[in-house]
Amino acid sequence: MSTFDSLRFRNYRLWFAGALVANIGTWMQRVAQDWLVLTQLSDESGVAVGITTALQFAPVLLLSAYAGLLADRVDRRKLLMATQIGQGVLAAGLGALVLGGHAQLWQVYVFAALLGCVSAIDGPVRQTFVAELVPANKLSNAVGLNSASFNAARLIGPGIAGLAIAAVGTGWVFVINAATFAATIFALTQMRTSELRRMPSAPRGRGQIREGVAYVRGRSDIVVIMVVVGVVSTFGLNFQLTSAMMARTEFGKGAGEYGILGSVLAIGSLTGALLAARRDRPRVRLVIGAAFGFGVASGVMALMPTFTSYAIASIPVGLASLTMMTAANATIQMSTDPAMRGRVMALYMIVFLGATPVGSPIVGWIGQELGARWSIGIGSITAILVSVGAALWARRAWGVEVRYHLRSPHLDVVHQLEARREAEVARVGAQDAADEQSAA
Repeated sequence: MSTFDSLRFRNYRLWFAGALVANIGTWMQRVAQDWLVLTQLSDESGVAVGITTALQFAPVLLLSAYAGLLADRVDRRKLLMATQIGQGVLAAGLGALVLGGHAQLWQVYVFAALLGCVSAIDGPVRQTFVAELVPANKLSNAVGLNSASFNAARLIGPGIAGLAIAAVGTGWVFVINAATFAATIFALTQMRTSELRRMPSAPRGRGQIREGVAYVRGRSDIVVIMVVVGVVSTFGLNFQLTSAMMARTEFGKGAGEYGILGSVLAIGSLTGALLAARRDRPRVRLVIGAAFGFGVASGVMALMPTFTSYAIASIPVGLASLTMMTAANATIQMSTDPAMRGRVMALYMIVFLGATPVGSPIVGWIGQELGARWSIGIGSITAILVSVGAALWARRAWGVEVRYHLRSPHLDVVHQLEARREAEVARVGAQDAADEQSAA
């Protein structure tokens, strides 16, 4: 598979370009928001930054299940337009507040929570909408390119934000982010609706969220992915917080250097995304292996003595974390019934993003009490433990068959669950293709 296969489809090209611009603005706002709280609205409090991050992601726990059901029911393109407008309005409001000189910490908390509510609705539909833009056999490639877009923005956005904060202040960064959402809205309006590959919609009925939960409980491969990603996300994927604390308290750097850390981390993330786009069929074992690699790499990064060595060590951390996230996303989407995909991805988003409100204040407290390096160390330790535990459980619970061939002597090692999952992926792909033919 070519790395950029999905860009051959016009609707996906529009989505990719619009999302790239909006993602750059989003990363700029994340850096500006954390820097505003850390340096202007608190006395360099890691806890305050952790609370802000937690409030931004807490609504995922409350709303994502209903948002997933909404994504399975309504026109996904129109729902995305609404969420993009909502995020743009909130960014503009926060920017006006800061530029007016009236911003207080509690107000930033309120805006973070409101943005979290809109993002909770946006997440599941954003994940599942990709399946309408490309054929079923290109879904893994499209997911990888989506991650590439997100991490290219992470590569560019923090650096621009650091320079912009130094030049014009945090308020204008929020205003710029508000303007970037126009790119996504424009892309959505210009799509050819006749070329969208409509997925089946879930009919209205009772117990549909419970139905999604039961579906996930019956799939041990999805459960393992969610456990691994949930633990790593809770304690390890707090880069905004840990980078801010390391730059400010450990190395005595300013906003520009903080932005540079985010950009350097994204070099590894972007590399991981481009490698993921070439992968036809990711597997559960890749998720577990990448989580272990993340634990080792982040442990090494926490021990780096200088700003430069710390920045360089963040590259493999970005590569491992992005490989884990992209493999998890694509594995779940490609093996899930299309009519259930929105609800399953919503549950995944609850685990992935909903873990942040739990972990951020804890990690912030650890950094404040024990030092910034330990705020990274806790993520390293927990990632290694959960990946090793998942590997041992999977080996015992799923079983391995070894077959010896006499005619041409060699061994076949067959993973029973993966064999069943391959069959499920093939069935889902055939169903997607049949749905496309029916729609045509």
